[in-house]
Amino acid sequence: MKSLSLTSRKIETIVYGVLWLFVFAVPFFSTREFYIVQWGRIAREWAHLSGFLFIFLLNAYLLVPRLLFEKKYLLYCAGTLIVTMLVIGTMQVNEGGFSPRAGSPLPVMTEGPVARIPEQPNRPPHMFLIDNLIVAILVVGAGTASKLVTKWLDEEKLRKDIEKEQLKTNLALLRHQVSPHFFMNTLNNIHALIDINADQAKDAIVRLSTLMRYLLYDSARGTIALKKEIEFINSYVSLMRLRYSDKVDITVIVPEQTPDIQIPPMLFISFIENAFKHGISYQSKSFVHFEIKVHEKPLSCAIMNSKHAANTPQDGEYSGIGLENIKKSLKLLFDDNFTLNIADTQHSFEVDLTIPL
Repeated sequence: MKSLSLTSRKIETIVYGVLWLFVFAVPFFSTREFYIVQWGRIAREWAHLSGFLFIFLLNAYLLVPRLLFEKKYLLYCAGTLIVTMLVIGTMQVNEGGFSPRAGSPLPVMTEGPVARIPEQPNRPPHMFLIDNLIVAILVVGAGTASKLVTKWLDEEKLRKDIEKEQLKTNLALLRHQVSPHFFMNTLNNIHALIDINADQAKDAIVRLSTLMRYLLYDSARGTIALKKEIEFINSYVSLMRLRYSDKVDITVIVPEQTPDIQIPPMLFISFIENAFKHGISYQSKSFVHFEIKVHEKPLSCAIMNSKHAANTPQDGEYSGIGLENIKKSLKLLFDDNFTLNIADTQHSFEVDLTIPL
């Protein structure tokens, strides 16, 4: 975050420098007459503008950070007013010294081929004060607004970084959240299968090994091949089948030809875990359906499970990091380029997720 803050300050300084360079360039072009550069008038204009530049810099780099951002509003207003009046007073003194006094005649200069009218006399003091006070207010307002915008952008970036770090933490927890009961029940089922069906027990061990490898190594990456994600889901579902009889309808539909695309790891496991946890009842007919479809650009998946009163969570929050946190994670992963639809009925619970590729 330190490097980010330095970068924003550098950008801010460059923008200020460019804008004030244009402001100081205006007198050079506006005071020329017949291609003659009037350096005297330009110097006076620059001296006048330097007062506003001083107000701008003092406000932007001292008063706003030290007073306004620290919520010392009265001190900020008082300090800004005092600085502004002192600078304008100094300008008025210099203005009186540079120009003819008010009411002086305006002689016509006849040197050269074309007559030239010299500079206008001083404005009345109250007009000078009002005009420069208005400009000073605009300068202070512009500086304060720019600092507020910069501060807001920095805080927004900081908030995003904190949310991303929180997401990484949530995803790290998610990688290790596959229920310990799942592993215990799976190992018990494999132990029972060894005497009943050795081949099926061997296949279950391979599936468990695939699942563990994915959790320990593959899921630590930023993205994973869709093919490996599907292998992980198939391994998980195959091991879950060992726990339930054929009365439970478990269906997994995936593309026959898996496209070579990358997706965030562990993207679907929370929904699948929830489907098995809340959708299976040993007393009633149950089902869990999972389907992945790859269209031209988006990838969509649908998870549907049966719903039973005994398995419905009382607080409306499902297992894992919860649906609300899953939504936040999806938003950080895909911004607004995803669609998540949830249909919660009396007898079924369905999740439809569409993400960009």
